Amino acid sequence: MVERLVGAARHAALREIHGWVEVEDRDAIRKSYHFGNFSEAWGFMSRMALLAEKMDHHPELFNVYNRVEVILSTHDAGGLSERDIHLAHAIDEIAPERDRRPPLP
Repeated sequence: MVERLVGAARHAALREIHGWVEVEDRDAIRKSYHFGNFSEAWGFMSRMALLAEKMDHHPELFNVYNRVEVILSTHDAGGLSERDIHLAHAIDEIAPERDRRPPLP
């Protein structure tokens, strides 16, 4: 069984992922990605779908034109788990460069 991330483990995991924020009304994280157009956004969602299927962990996806919002939570754990952190890392690996790295100071 997958366990929910809590306490110090949760804080450490959230520090590992750039741009992901906690969802206010539930135990989940989210991130928005921006693209040049709808086709690029849809291509990203298709690549993400293949990753998710391979990991057997499926995100909530929302698309409006050139923006894709991803929400991750583990239903079996009742909230955020290591599975979400691993998928967040994998999604960021295929994301546009500008959405992968922290902004320069």
